[in-house]
Amino acid sequence: MDLGLQGTVVLITGGSKGIGLACARQFSREGARIAIASRDSEHLQQATQALQSAGAQVLAVRADLGDPMQASSLVRQVLDEFGPIGVLVNSAGAARRTPPAELTAQHWHAAMDAKFFPYIHAIDAVLPGMVQNGGGVIVNIVGTGGKMASPVHLPGGAANAALMLASAGLANAYAAKGVRVNAVNPGITATSRMHEGLVAEARSSGKAIEDILSQRVGALPMGRVAEPEEVADVVVFLASRRAAYVNGAVLTLDGGATPIVV
Repeated sequence: MDLGLQGTVVLITGGSKGIGLACARQFSREGARIAIASRDSEHLQQATQALQSAGAQVLAVRADLGDPMQASSLVRQVLDEFGPIGVLVNSAGAARRTPPAELTAQHWHAAMDAKFFPYIHAIDAVLPGMVQNGGGVIVNIVGTGGKMASPVHLPGGAANAALMLASAGLANAYAAKGVRVNAVNPGITATSRMHEGLVAEARSSGKAIEDILSQRVGALPMGRVAEPEEVADVVVFLASRRAAYVNGAVLTLDGGATPIVV
């Protein structure tokens, strides 16, 4: 199936590891030109080498998207190097998992700064160009914590819920301009963020990390956690012409773990 992504410029925030890096690989296989952004220079270098060794055309930019000026600078650099951005995938930033007894006001503010605002700053930076060029696609990788509250992920879950609303609202507001905005909510996925969550839960419960993971996996209908590439496949589809009428959707990817109709 031709997804129509050949030559498309794709900017992936948080593209140096985890789901973001998996997205970079999958877009590259479709012939897209990839720009990845991260705060970590070492991760960027490692990701760039891995992508280039697989034949990808990639631009790596170090940027802290908590700063709107750096988000604007990132977008300008991609425009200068590759041209107009056709797809933005937001995967940068994650709120720290914190046991509820340890929560303070600072944790709630930090969660919005870590997850909500980096996405919004990137969106604000790319939207004018997409509108000017007659369209574009934004896919926000959020997380199921915005719908299913977890005791150790309350501030982050609140940020996720805000991102879902922003995604749906922007999709409605910019549909007439040719811009589609969708959100993807992965469940537990085999990344470093999964380990961070397990560590916080272990601290809160006193259980061993291995026991918590075993219990979590045992409760999953498919008997396993998701792989980053499985999330990336859905992101690439949503960004493609094959999903041209999918707009304002919030898609849960948890292998059937939350059997609810929304």
